[in-house]
Amino acid sequence: MYELESYAVVSSAGYLASLNAPSPWSTKMMPHHRDMVRCQSRVLESGGGAVARTVLTLRLSPAPGRDDALRQALRSLVAALPSRPGLTGAHLLRHESPPIAQTTEQKIRGSDRVADWVFVALGYDPAALDSLADAELSESALVMLGAAAGTVRGTYALSYSAIPGDMPGTC
Repeated sequence: MYELESYAVVSSAGYLASLNAPSPWSTKMMPHHRDMVRCQSRVLESGGGAVARTVLTLRLSPAPGRDDALRQALRSLVAALPSRPGLTGAHLLRHESPPIAQTTEQKIRGSDRVADWVFVALGYDPAALDSLADAELSESALVMLGAAAGTVRGTYALSYSAIPGDMPGTC
């Protein structure tokens, strides 16, 4: 997950130059990426911290005509989660395709899938995230809030975090 200064970065000349000139390592590894989901998104709602040891993600879509109801319910959850033990933040993202041509990286990988919406919950206690996923963010609970069936859940551990000054050639 990359946090950008602005959405315009995803269609900037520098970013596109990077995507269209992948490193030898990226060129070698990308054909092995399976079921890649890569979507550029705008933040709809955000609360608490943006970095934590463990992250729960939910890829979901609103049921037809239920966008507003689902967003309102998830907005309330985003506001409440950072104060719970074991959790540090939550964010709701909505996919928005930038107006760019297919990049060299995409051609190497094949077509990337996208997620309509992504709910991200962050925490320092994996059990707290598991409980959240099994209760308020379970498939049945989300459908009641206005999500379409078929939510895809993933849990990830932070392996590396960097700011621009940490990267070679940046300031």
